[in-house]
Amino acid sequence: MSSTRSSNKHPAFIFLGAPGAGKGTQGKVLGTIPRFFHFACGDVFRSLDTRTPLGRKFVEYSSRGELVPDDITVALWKAQIDNLADSHVYKPDIDILVLDGIPRNVRQAELLDDYIEVHQVFHLTCPDRDELARRMRKRALKDNRLDDASDKVIDQRIATYEAETKPILAHYPHELITTIDAAQPPVKVFHEIVSRIIALPIYAKMSTKATQPT
Repeated sequence: MSSTRSSNKHPAFIFLGAPGAGKGTQGKVLGTIPRFFHFACGDVFRSLDTRTPLGRKFVEYSSRGELVPDDITVALWKAQIDNLADSHVYKPDIDILVLDGIPRNVRQAELLDDYIEVHQVFHLTCPDRDELARRMRKRALKDNRLDDASDKVIDQRIATYEAETKPILAHYPHELITTIDAAQPPVKVFHEIVSRIIALPIYAKMSTKATQPT
């Protein structure tokens, strides 16, 4: 990793919301637009090289059915981001990171502070638990994950979000948080996200960089 990149924090947006709120959907759509790079937590583990020391640590915990410690999760994330930058898939000088699924708790948010500069947290909120459950059940059936469609699993995932992930909102300044009603049609949610983004100074800054000749 170059000393230049290590001395700079990556500009980032975070998508936060309960399971079924649509953060993955919105993140993926935004990531199809040039100068936005969507990176979901699942990408960290799907692209894991188990031959590396970090990869072997991950296998050590997962093979025992244990949760991977926060410091290892963030280290894996950092290693993958660096690999993507080195291969020029992700261009940190002109791309804005779009994160969903990470950070998952306050400790991960604290660790990520060393590597990213958060310019906006999009909090997709859906107070209607029945609607969240309906969406989660529909997705589980679509992906043929029948166990995930049970009421018990759905209730547990929502409870975990409320206890561990939602407190992340208190970690960031109030002015960095945009709350959006996720019960709206997805296109309206996306419209609100984009409307907020184009009003941000970081968007103007990165857009100018992207149009400058190299």
